[in-house]
Amino acid sequence: MKRLPILPTTISAMIALLALTGCTPTVKIEPPDKPIVINLNVKIEHEIRIKIDKELDELLTNDELF
Repeated sequence: MKRLPILPTTISAMIALLALTGCTPTVKIEPPDKPIVINLNVKIEHEIRIKIDKELDELLTNDELF
């Protein structure tokens, strides 16, 4: 069994891989100290305007139609 000589590029590649694995980013998720407060001060106003012609109004009040 022959032993292959280790090339300097192989050694430098291994050192580069070790250095890159040491630079991986770390993400930490921590819950907040205080509870989350959502303040919803919402004021909703709506206005509906209906204009009906007199003839149409008379037609709608007719009991025979419905």
